[in-house]
Amino acid sequence: MKFPVLSIGLILLAGLLCKQLIDTPPSGHPVRIGIDGLSHDHVHGLLNNHRKRADIQIVGIAEPNKKRAQELADRYGFDMNIVYDDLAAMVEQTQPQGVVAFNSIYDHLNTVEVCAPRGIHVMVEKPLAVSGEHAGKMAKLARENNIHLLTNYETTWYPTYYKVFEMAVRNRQIGDINKVVINDGHKGPVEIGCSPGFLDWLTDPVLNGGGAVTDFGCYGANLMTWIMRNQEPETVTAVLQTIKPEVYPEVDDQATIILTYPHAQAIIQGSWNWPVERKDLSIYGKEGYVTALNGQDLEYRLNRSVPKKQMKVTQFPLDAKEPFSYFADVIRGDIKVEETDLSSLENNLIVVRILDAAKQSAAEGGTVQFKKKSSVFDI
Repeated sequence: MKFPVLSIGLILLAGLLCKQLIDTPPSGHPVRIGIDGLSHDHVHGLLNNHRKRADIQIVGIAEPNKKRAQELADRYGFDMNIVYDDLAAMVEQTQPQGVVAFNSIYDHLNTVEVCAPRGIHVMVEKPLAVSGEHAGKMAKLARENNIHLLTNYETTWYPTYYKVFEMAVRNRQIGDINKVVINDGHKGPVEIGCSPGFLDWLTDPVLNGGGAVTDFGCYGANLMTWIMRNQEPETVTAVLQTIKPEVYPEVDDQATIILTYPHAQAIIQGSWNWPVERKDLSIYGKEGYVTALNGQDLEYRLNRSVPKKQMKVTQFPLDAKEPFSYFADVIRGDIKVEETDLSSLENNLIVVRILDAAKQSAAEGGTVQFKKKSSVFDI
């Protein structure tokens, strides 16, 4: 049986799951968690060591593909009796407090439509939605039913990113920010061995909302919105290409997005064509720069008269150090989600609007003026 190649970030995530949650049991009873879908390969990060966790309990799984479910049950040791054909049946029978979505991005709307009226909190894998239309419906349901609707990104759990934010944004150690460059991606989902079920929707323009522009462009949009504290860009300009049409005939595999703000710009490069896996972030100011090379390695130069320096960053500033303990703490009320947080609904509504504008820009071959919100439900 061949399983997909996991990214370095997911491998580190699995290790964090085991150590931190066994060593530091949470207060109270485990939060009851349901899973909607098993087709997203990031589900491995949750299933790995799930039986040793003290913070959450997986009470139900909605997955119509019983072959896929059985393979993962054999690998990770969950009972097939908790697997249901659809989400509505699963939540009615198991009564979860929260649901994590590992289905297609298109199906995120259905997850919220089922969960929100029942008061069940939701966390989806990035990005929030395939389109502004879907995102608007999801936000309306979440707000009307008073549930948390979070979006998870691997980079939210990188210690270096918070150090970069502290140095460049909070402490202004490099002067006024004028440029941000964010690079994300790998050789391609086919090339790194993603599972067939994952590829079926990841390379579909409807189910994923695009190719690399959705899969990796969302990271940069999320991070830049965080850096700008939810300030919206003025313009969006994007170029989308398919470098390997024989592999990805229906979607882009290379995306470059430029965002402009009154005194700064961001260059977001998401690609399924990098020769190596990368997730790096550089912020440039009037006096210096600071770069997160990966999750733990940081490089900086505070002004031109001093040489560059490097450091290892291992301390993490949040009480929760990975997505599922974070979700549990949010449900318990132990963590308050701020509007400018990386996982927040407010941030991720802006992200979806940026991705919509990027696709519009690429289709029209020009710069798009970013549309401002007219109400809290208009994204």
